[in-house]
Amino acid sequence: MKFNELNLEPKLVEGLDAMGFEEATPIQELALPIILAGKDLIACAQTGTGKTGAFLLPILNKITKSVPKGINTVIISPTRELAQQIDKQVEGFGYFTGATSCPIYGGGDGNTFEQQKKALTLGADIIIATPGRLLSHLGLGYAKLDHVEHIILDEADRMLDMGFNDDIMRIIDYMPKVRQTLMFSATMPPKIRQLAKKILKSPEEINIAISKPAAGILQGAYLVQNNEKIKLIQHLIKGKDLKSVIVFSSTKKNVANILRGITGLGFNVKGISSDLEQDDRENALLDFKNRKTQIIVATDILSRGIDIDSIELVINFDVPNDAEDYIHRVGRTARAATTGVALTFIDEQEVYKFKKIDELIGDEVPKLALPEGFAPGPKYDLSEKSFKPRQGGGGGGNRRQGGGGNRNHRNNKRD
Repeated sequence: MKFNELNLEPKLVEGLDAMGFEEATPIQELALPIILAGKDLIACAQTGTGKTGAFLLPILNKITKSVPKGINTVIISPTRELAQQIDKQVEGFGYFTGATSCPIYGGGDGNTFEQQKKALTLGADIIIATPGRLLSHLGLGYAKLDHVEHIILDEADRMLDMGFNDDIMRIIDYMPKVRQTLMFSATMPPKIRQLAKKILKSPEEINIAISKPAAGILQGAYLVQNNEKIKLIQHLIKGKDLKSVIVFSSTKKNVANILRGITGLGFNVKGISSDLEQDDRENALLDFKNRKTQIIVATDILSRGIDIDSIELVINFDVPNDAEDYIHRVGRTARAATTGVALTFIDEQEVYKFKKIDELIGDEVPKLALPEGFAPGPKYDLSEKSFKPRQGGGGGGNRRQGGGGNRNHRNNKRD
């Protein structure tokens, strides 16, 4: 469905046209009518399906039609990177609407804190905040939230994984009782449903392609000895014309080791982890987005919360501890119906963890032969477990627009 068929305000459609957006993704097509109708919503959609637009567009549409008296919408996100990304999309989508926004997160200087305080005091239309920094401001007593109409939890599963459940409940206590609450999550474990029962009222529910990699991702895995992983990265990238690659590692120590191992191969390489200063992280991401940097080596801080087109290759240096994090890592490529490659290195200690990933996605990720000169890798035998590949293969059935896939939409009444 085209955006001009969704009864959006002309100024908002004009902004979408300027950004080159014409057709709504499945999550947007389903969510917009529900949110515009003022209903609470719990939506499950994987990364890369356009879920940020699914909640921003109806909120911007409401703001365009009214004159907000103060802070209209509070969006809570797990990381600074995601808060910044959402803020940039507000600027793009709402360019012609005049809507104002402010990202609120830690790590800045005194001027940054004062700008955030001003936005919370005078009332930017949309506040996008990480839980900890927002609570810091709320605890000082000057934030004016009397007119908040919408609360949005983005990447709700990630926030709970990071231990923000109590912080979220404390933030909710500051909000007006009469409001619209929206929860967006890439996965729907029991703890998400428990949170939804506490803060949502008779929510509608949307599920789209839960926990499946996007159809355009060509996945593969190497069974390799741990001490040969850096050598394998070197083999894969040396002499290649690569313009946009992310290498993920679960530890900051390995980020440093990988950087040392691939520096000098003809690429501009940078590393990102929680140890890096905020300005340095932002500059590294900007250089990567502008193609000044070809390879980023990062911890899972980048597995969610960045939206960069045309990432051609994702390498998982190690298998993530949580099978669902695999979805988010590989989801950095093949975004919005494009294509890309995702490769994972599996050592002997990680075989069991990767079997969990095969079980989660319902198809066995192809195991690739090591190049000549590498020691034999560990054995990988699915028959040792009860895993049964789904009939037909192909990575998860009929899917479109970055994992739109089988959809179901039902009203989910609270107990």
